[in-house]
Amino acid sequence: MYTSNFGDSGVNGQVQKRGVYLEGSNFYEPVRVTKVGATHPNHTAALAFALQKNRNGVLYEFLKPMMYQMRAMAVLPVGPDENNHFTVRLLSMIYCVIFYLLILAYVGYIKWDRVEINKSAEGKFEEAVIDYLFTVYLFPVVLVPISWYESRKIANVFNEWSKFEAIYKKLKDKDLDIFIGNKPLIVTLALPVIACGTMVINHMTMAQFRTLQVIPYCYINIITCVLGGIWYLMCDGIARVATLIAQDLEVSLRHVGPSQLVAEYRAMWMLLSKIVRDVGMAFTFEIIFLALYLFFIITLTIYGLFSQIQSGFGIKDVGLTITASLATMVLYYICDEAHYASYCVKVLFQKKLLLVELSWMNEDAQQEIQMFLRATEMSETSMSLGGFFDVNRTLFKSLLATMVTYLVVLLQFQISLPEDLDTGHILSTMASLLSTVK
Repeated sequence: MYTSNFGDSGVNGQVQKRGVYLEGSNFYEPVRVTKVGATHPNHTAALAFALQKNRNGVLYEFLKPMMYQMRAMAVLPVGPDENNHFTVRLLSMIYCVIFYLLILAYVGYIKWDRVEINKSAEGKFEEAVIDYLFTVYLFPVVLVPISWYESRKIANVFNEWSKFEAIYKKLKDKDLDIFIGNKPLIVTLALPVIACGTMVINHMTMAQFRTLQVIPYCYINIITCVLGGIWYLMCDGIARVATLIAQDLEVSLRHVGPSQLVAEYRAMWMLLSKIVRDVGMAFTFEIIFLALYLFFIITLTIYGLFSQIQSGFGIKDVGLTITASLATMVLYYICDEAHYASYCVKVLFQKKLLLVELSWMNEDAQQEIQMFLRATEMSETSMSLGGFFDVNRTLFKSLLATMVTYLVVLLQFQISLPEDLDTGHILSTMASLLSTVK
């Protein structure tokens, strides 16, 4: 790399200075002179505000409206401390416990003062299904302590994300910045409105409407939608960042000089893939319970719709249709967004690396790119829920297939029963048969 040794005699007996060639350097660019002057106070305040804005990380800023909402609902007591380290906050945890105990007392009152189903001439089966449905609506109240249990893991995800942004800033010499827009705020405000509207319509169409009974149902229904919403936004934020880094990698590979640049991108990608796996581990029991609950709700509501379909479309079917549609949408977006995030982290990077022209690169850079490709192939980037199953579009398809199987069995059972028998008569007959066998 050296043209000559320092101090050696060159042409005409003159001493030549040592020249150093740096790979990837462009000596034809003009010399840039940076002038340093006094900073205006207003400019200093603006700079401090900009640093303060993203000091907790892009992912937390992306989820901040949803995080505040969940903290107010006593679901997720996680926040940054004075050192920008995320942890479970003690005061928030005390507030969550007190709030949850009040909600449990309210739910106990609702179970004691049962919801009365509107009676009609449509048959006992649909009324029994609706009665079970209003009991199942209360099951997600157990998601609150499950969320407390997994709060520490969620805090660790934000801490890992801070390390990831530090690596990105060191590599690119700039802060990680993605275009967010108003999407998080819109999702945060829209989900409670949709959840409450759905539950109010259910009570108005299927039960005797009483305001005191609707309130806890609305709260529990908001929890299910908000947990699906924060999963959706977190996966969307990871997908946006992965797309941005993949574009930066594509630009850098066009002018890559030393192989060290590819190695640094590979290290940053390895941390991003680890964050993807940690997100799945952090929401393991929440998403498992939520997926099973939504599966049960969809199956029960569609069965209620089909059980008396020969009687025509009634007022009760409006609430059942809205409930089934909302549960299907939440389940779909949970599976689809996780699938998209995994795609951006793995397949998108593989495409960028496979399209690189290797002929003009040095041997070290080519070897680093091959190692990068091998890392994307061997490292797991799917959002696995504790190793039980991956959250992707295949999961959504499997749940729908299982749902259709159960619906066919239930409808065949109902069709095989005599029309002049009601539910009470069937249960009494089964009880008498059991006593005879004994």
